[in-house]
Amino acid sequence: MMPLMGVMAGTDLDSKPVSSAAELSTIRGVVKATAQATMASQVQGRISRLPFKEGQRFKKGALLVALDCSKYEAELASAQAEYRGKKKTYENNVRLSTHRAVGRLELEVSETEVQKAYAAVKATQVNVGGCTVRAPFSGRVVKTIVNEHENVFPNDQLISLLDDSQLEIELILPSKSLAWLKAGTGFDFVIDETGLHHAAVVQDIGASVDPASQTVKVKGLLSTRPEHVLAGMSGTAVFAELSR
Repeated sequence: MMPLMGVMAGTDLDSKPVSSAAELSTIRGVVKATAQATMASQVQGRISRLPFKEGQRFKKGALLVALDCSKYEAELASAQAEYRGKKKTYENNVRLSTHRAVGRLELEVSETEVQKAYAAVKATQVNVGGCTVRAPFSGRVVKTIVNEHENVFPNDQLISLLDDSQLEIELILPSKSLAWLKAGTGFDFVIDETGLHHAAVVQDIGASVDPASQTVKVKGLLSTRPEHVLAGMSGTAVFAELSR
C-alpha cells in the first residue's frame, strides 16, 4: 500500500484515509495513455522487417512487424490451385447431371470437395494475413520485444504500443469528495518532472468506494495535449473545492 501523498509513477494508486487539510487540497496522480497494446504473432516465421524503433510515432494501419511469408504464400497458391480444379470438376458434373450422365452421389461428393478446398484457401489466407502486424491506432512504440531475423511462434509478443493522442490522469480522492465531484469538474494538474501546470477535467468516477481507505478512484483528462508530457509521469491535482 502506498500513502496518498507518496505515489510514484507506474504504481497502483492505493491510499490511506485522508486526514489533513493539506492532503485534502492536493491529490497525487499518474499520467496514463488512453490505450495500450502488446501485439503478438499469429503465425510461426522469421522477422523480416521492424520499421519503427522505440519512441517513434506511427499512424493507424502502419506496418509494425513483417514476417517472411514465402512458405504461407506457397501454401496459399497450392490451395487456390486445388480449389480451382475441384470447382471445375463440380461444374462439369453439374452439366453432366442435366443429361443424367452422372449420379447424384458423385455430384454431391464433388460439391463437398469444392467446399473443403475453399475452406483450405480461407485457412491459408489467414496465415498469409498473419505475416504482417499493423497498428490498431496511431501512437508511439513503447518497446520492441523481438529483433529482425529472429524466429517467432504463435502468441509470441512482438511489440508494445501506446496511444498518447490524449492523456488520462489516474487519481485517488477522499470519498467525501463525492458530495461535489462530478464528470466535467475542472482541476489543475502540476507535473513533477516539468513543474508546469496543465488544465484537466474529471472524465469518470469509480463505481465503488474503498471502505478501508474511504477513497474513490477518479479518471481525469488533460484538456489539451501538451508537449513533453509522457505516460508514467506523476504530479499533483489541485481542486478548487478542496482548497476551500
